[in-house]
Amino acid sequence: MIFLSAVLYGPEVQAFGGCEENCGKCHSLDNKEARLILTKIKVPDARIVEIRMSPVKGLWEIVIENRGRKGVIYVGFSKKHIIGGPIFEIDTNLDKTSETLGGPDKPAARYVDTSKIPLDNALVMGDREARYKVIVFTDPDCPYCGKLHNELKKIVSTRRDIAFYIKLMPLKMHPDAYWKSVSIICSNSLQYLEDNFGKKPIPKPDCRTDAIDKNIRLGADLDITGTPTLIMPNGLVVFGAISADKIIDLASNN
Repeated sequence: MIFLSAVLYGPEVQAFGGCEENCGKCHSLDNKEARLILTKIKVPDARIVEIRMSPVKGLWEIVIENRGRKGVIYVGFSKKHIIGGPIFEIDTNLDKTSETLGGPDKPAARYVDTSKIPLDNALVMGDREARYKVIVFTDPDCPYCGKLHNELKKIVSTRRDIAFYIKLMPLKMHPDAYWKSVSIICSNSLQYLEDNFGKKPIPKPDCRTDAIDKNIRLGADLDITGTPTLIMPNGLVVFGAISADKIIDLASNN
């Protein structure tokens, strides 16, 4: 199932700080309205499991089930915009969307078939012959991606059995990320990516390629709506800038 994502603007932003403790006093979203939204975004057959306030003020959280799979859509209070998960809590780096789907003590695990993910246009960090291969979807202008990138560098400096295959997937909310991704792929340059994370300028692309568009479509097919996202050797999907120790544990013990 593909969830549409949109950048949140206007009334929703104002609503973040404008409610009383109980936002439900001023804002409501019933099943009929939620059903209309699902129809408009082309998932009319999805079953609505629950509607409630999200962890972020100004957003409703709609839990749905479609073809045996659960998902979450966030709807702004104006009911004009939606945003796809996951939502992370900054202080704890906890994936609040996974908590919704699986419960706070057991976030829902999701797996994909890694054999269906082409790696020909991926940047490789580490030894190509490494036993454990981790796929990373990243955006050159995503600050959390830069944080994760530093953790990946720590790992390859000490573990030759783990390599990272980096797929560039620029998000629409970052207007320069697309051309930067094209430039990095055209040059097949891990250094350009690292320079960009380090706030250094990189050159404009000097070739044409459809590799980035393919990565974006692949991300949509895999229900990857945000960056950074890691896919472990066994297909486990992990969202967010997790620590080097956690990555090592997930990559080599599954």
